[in-house]
Amino acid sequence: MGERVAIYGGSFDPVHFGHLWAAQNALELCHLDRVIFVPAATSPLKPHGPVASNAQREMMLRLALAGVMDREGRPSMVIDNRELCRGGISYTVDTVEEIARERPDDELFLLIGSDAFAAIRQWHRPADLLATITPIIFRRGGEPEIDWDLLDGLISSHRAEQIRKLSIRLPLIEVSSRDIRDRVAQGRGIRFLVPHAVHALIDAESLYQPTVSSPG
Repeated sequence: MGERVAIYGGSFDPVHFGHLWAAQNALELCHLDRVIFVPAATSPLKPHGPVASNAQREMMLRLALAGVMDREGRPSMVIDNRELCRGGISYTVDTVEEIARERPDDELFLLIGSDAFAAIRQWHRPADLLATITPIIFRRGGEPEIDWDLLDGLISSHRAEQIRKLSIRLPLIEVSSRDIRDRVAQGRGIRFLVPHAVHALIDAESLYQPTVSSPG
């Protein structure tokens, strides 16, 4: 039986909480089995390339995604470094077609931000891309409405409506120290709110745990 898998490409220079928040929301709201992070060697729309090296960006992703498992104990966010190994310009459609050939039984999605989607007509072979994979477009709080007219002429109106229904609106994320303390006290996760080393220290020192009053 195939899986529902989203491909999430980008420079990830560095990977940050916004990337992870988008991936987590896609997993939950779109009922995905897995999100595959694909760090790009060189983006056609960012010709100057990343600042950190390929190895550094891949390592940052590995550190950020370490231990992210589903309920069955399988990794729910993984890395595919094929574009780093390939080198040169990375065209999303080439990577998507490769993965589609390798995973013929899976239903594939492409996780992209609304800012990247705004340039969809500048992408390499956009009609072929949209025929191969279904975009999940996320819009962050404070960003303008998605211009769905960009799909006109690229796909059918029926397929465009399918994509519209899959879009995700993310809230304007404001992480505060008080919120983190409250979450720990309530037994809620802070894995993607603080760096891993900080999380480990909070656990080790039992910080922010509810205070138990002494009887009498």
